[in-house]
Amino acid sequence: MEDENIALNSVLGLELNRVFFAVHDTPNKQKIIEFARDVLQSERAERPGSVSPEGPAS
Repeated sequence: MEDENIALNSVLGLELNRVFFAVHDTPNKQKIIEFARDVLQSERAERPGSVSPEGPAS
């Protein structure tokens, strides 16, 4: 199950990256970044004991 999650997250990350660079409008890019941040934070909250690395300041 862990391997499946890693593979799925890799595919989703690649797709998100592709969409991000296909979008030319800066406000829409910001929405993509915020969505990805929300998803990552919710996943970390579901995993007790996981360490959350510090992200870049925006």
